[in-house]
Amino acid sequence: MLADSPAFSGFAVDDLDRARTFYEQTLGLSMSDVSMGGVAQLQLGGDTKVIVYAKPDHVPATFTVLNFPVPDVDKAVDELAARGVEFLRYDNPPTDEKGIMRAGGPLIAWFTDPAGNIFSVIQED
Repeated sequence: MLADSPAFSGFAVDDLDRARTFYEQTLGLSMSDVSMGGVAQLQLGGDTKVIVYAKPDHVPATFTVLNFPVPDVDKAVDELAARGVEFLRYDNPPTDEKGIMRAGGPLIAWFTDPAGNIFSVIQED
């Protein structure tokens, strides 16, 4: 029954207008409103849908809620940093001065949206 369902993901933010500004102006994504108030949809590649909804008592997850595969993480980090995105630094797994984890596995760099949700750019070989 669910195997053929066009499932989608979603996550909360504390301020939908502030999130929309960040997603559209900083990340260059498109958003559209949906029929329910306080809910919007991120328009991503292909048929990917991600619902973003306002939640006044929002607490950001401690894990990555959205990954963006890119062909070149270094280039993506440089471009996003030029737009004001600050990348997270971790000791484990270790990240370099740009915020890129290069210690095994795909190259990946994490950043947060204004609500504290963790996103990543991850190199897709």
